[in-house]
Amino acid sequence: MNNGPTRCAWPGTDPLYVRYHDTEWGVPEYDPRALYEKLVLDGFQAGLAWITILRKRENFRKAFHGFDPEKIARYGARDFERLMKNDGIIRSNAKIKAAIKGAQIWLDIQEKEPGGFSELIWKHVDGKPVTNRFKTIKQVPAKTAMSEGLSKELKQRGFNFVGPVIVYAFAQAVGMVNDHLTTCFRHKQLGGK
Repeated sequence: MNNGPTRCAWPGTDPLYVRYHDTEWGVPEYDPRALYEKLVLDGFQAGLAWITILRKRENFRKAFHGFDPEKIARYGARDFERLMKNDGIIRSNAKIKAAIKGAQIWLDIQEKEPGGFSELIWKHVDGKPVTNRFKTIKQVPAKTAMSEGLSKELKQRGFNFVGPVIVYAFAQAVGMVNDHLTTCFRHKQLGGK
């Protein structure tokens, strides 16, 4: 017997996953540093389940200096080796290099472009969340024209691990799209009708 609220089925009963679903997933995020962190973590997720990353997120935060792009952009060979030896994170040569390169690109965008990284991301949905009205998980797309456009822009700027499927998962997580099912209590809380 379930006395709790009706929610999307994907978090199952794992308390960490349920808490993430109920408090973070789909909440609009505009902070440029937090957006960078989420984009990096979604890149590390490539080929893995999100719960794997979620369970290691605090380790990632410690290993990557709180995802401070200014610090990460200066990482050299010693930092790279330190990360490759850290069994608390995903030790992928390509993904670690992508995080460092992404921090350098992030700094450039923050410094040179009006609105910085947040504006770069959010302009793809005209600055406000898109609320979808999916009734079943089968209706939720893996990618959209929006995620293809954002993926293309990020790739052109030099980011890696930003394909349209990863970018759509990122957009869902940071609230660019509200893909909580219409039966989920969070759908309405996040602006759905």
